[in-house]
Amino acid sequence: METRLMQFARALRAAGVPVSMAETVDAAGALTALGIKDREPFRISLRSTLIKRTIHLPVFDELFPIFFDGKAELPPDMDNALENLSDEEAEQLALALRQLKDDIADSLRRLLRGEPLTRQDLNQLAAMTGLDRARNMRWNEWMVRRMQAALKHDSVRRAMEEIAKLLSQVGFSKERLDELREMLQANIEAETGQLQNFAGQRITDNMQARPPSEDVEDLLHAPFGRLGEDEMNVLRQEVRRLSAALRSRISLRQKRQKTGTLDLKSTIRRNLGHGGVPFTLSYKRRQKKPRLVVICDVSTSMRYCTELMLGLIHAMQDQISRTYAYAFNDHLEYITPDLAHGSVQEAVDRVLVRMPPGHYSTDLGGSLAEFDREWLDLVNHRTTLLMVGDGRNNFRDPETGIFQEMARRCTRTIWLNPEPPMLWGTGDSDMNEYLPFCDHVLQVQTMAELTAAVDELLTR
Repeated sequence: METRLMQFARALRAAGVPVSMAETVDAAGALTALGIKDREPFRISLRSTLIKRTIHLPVFDELFPIFFDGKAELPPDMDNALENLSDEEAEQLALALRQLKDDIADSLRRLLRGEPLTRQDLNQLAAMTGLDRARNMRWNEWMVRRMQAALKHDSVRRAMEEIAKLLSQVGFSKERLDELREMLQANIEAETGQLQNFAGQRITDNMQARPPSEDVEDLLHAPFGRLGEDEMNVLRQEVRRLSAALRSRISLRQKRQKTGTLDLKSTIRRNLGHGGVPFTLSYKRRQKKPRLVVICDVSTSMRYCTELMLGLIHAMQDQISRTYAYAFNDHLEYITPDLAHGSVQEAVDRVLVRMPPGHYSTDLGGSLAEFDREWLDLVNHRTTLLMVGDGRNNFRDPETGIFQEMARRCTRTIWLNPEPPMLWGTGDSDMNEYLPFCDHVLQVQTMAELTAAVDELLTR
């Protein structure tokens, strides 16, 4: 248990909580005096010896069950829903499962049998979803959702409803089908608990294994999910340097492209008076500064990406005609006035006070509908529409018709998404629904990719 306590103290330090060796020794003394049989006094004792400021209590409360909840090390409690079926029912279920796609059928069969994920399964999920690179507990819930999407829990639920219709037609009773549904849901919930425990443990291991990087170049290529608050502070300072470099590149391109596009009407008018000898060409004045409408997701999974993107846009205002900025989570708000006062970080903090992030609260479709009602007239042929978000909508109406109209009105539609394309359309992702109406969709998982995306936005 002392080893576990030392690991816990290291995890607290990695999460930014100051814990000295003396305080760890005091906690070990309390552990010896109180024992660990009574969990609540043990938790209170650790908290009082290791935590000095109330601001660090949420970190303690999040890490404590990962290290000291005995259930976290055990496989999830799952039941075999198939063991009560008759031979005839089992055969009918097997036939129904053959009507599904192989991967969905395999997942549904495994969950109905109550088979937990193996360590190999979990490690593959960690590599696939980016959990192996996450080093901040604030990403815990998002990583769980990404693993659920990779496991296709929602598709499995829908598949259960599909085969339930088939099974009812061949004589399965309503009671038997309800029993299968309930046990499937219970096993999915148990598996979700397994994912939560695994994600929390893996993130704390990552935090301890690799200290925060001081190499700025490394940070520019580090996934947002891997960043801690100290590293974010470094990148916030880098925004000014990156924006200056962007401004130089933009200025150079503009000098090389002074002519603009051919203005046919003006060319004809200029040459009518002298018969076209010599023939003089006229060019349209180049639109150097885009007019931006920016709609940003400020949910937990998008916080760092959105803040850094707004920081770059804010620093590049001399290259932009005008910016209309909006933030959304469970509703949409106009945030341009917030950006006019103080730093972008302070502006985002003020916005989050008004619209605090919560699990499963993102309503992208509802936010698009709100924009349609209140601000659609801002979008015209001079506007570049910039969407920043993962395209996840918690199974609400995506309002693709509204997004299509917004894209039709503007000169260009760009979407910045931190998720890899392999996750688009999985779970509650509506990204594939919006994709046909975008001129550019760019994956932005790092600061380097985000800077390249802003370069694309301002120079094309």
